[in-house]
Amino acid sequence: MRHAVVTGASSGIGEAIVKRLLAEGWQVTGLSRRAVMPDTPGFTCLRVDITDQDALSNALHTIATPRAVIHAAGMMAAAPLGQLESRVSASLWQLHVLACETLFNHFAPAMAPGGRLVAIGSRTSRGAAGRSQYVASKAAMVGMVRSWAAELAPRGITANVVAPGATQTPMLSAPGRETSPPKCPPIGRLIAPEEVAGLVNFLLSDDAAAITGQEMVICGGASLS
Repeated sequence: MRHAVVTGASSGIGEAIVKRLLAEGWQVTGLSRRAVMPDTPGFTCLRVDITDQDALSNALHTIATPRAVIHAAGMMAAAPLGQLESRVSASLWQLHVLACETLFNHFAPAMAPGGRLVAIGSRTSRGAAGRSQYVASKAAMVGMVRSWAAELAPRGITANVVAPGATQTPMLSAPGRETSPPKCPPIGRLIAPEEVAGLVNFLLSDDAAAITGQEMVICGGASLS
């Protein structure tokens, strides 16, 4: 059975990805800070704070090498230049960059041809006023994944970033983004987590074997203006 590891499995985009993959017949191991117990035998939850490098490393050593790894855990913080705090940058970097590095670095060497690595980025990775710290971590993610894609392509393993715009998740109302509220895209509504999960599901398929090193934006037209 196809096996996927998904971070951020307890809510938002990560939860939607878990549900989609389970519906597609995958076996899923979800990593999250709080327990998740969906009514299915195909899901295993590991409670772990993935910003704790030692805890994450220990958890990964208990998981068999999967066919796909999806780093969906994320957080948002916003502040203008002049009000930036180093602790916020450190938290964003730890979650979006170092945890992704640890996760992919652990599994990639043993993955078989047909393996898939997907990181959930942001359509703002090229810059957004008031979100420089968040943007910096997501931009770094793109650079890492593209580099890994070049390394892994000869082995038949793909690595991509799915970059959503404003998505209807609990993160939209999380503390720390009051100075930069989400904007409704031209389609007249926010992105649904299930739509992001659908794109991830396609990237895991055999039909996506030639797609690697890409930042695939799903933003409802927000990038057009």
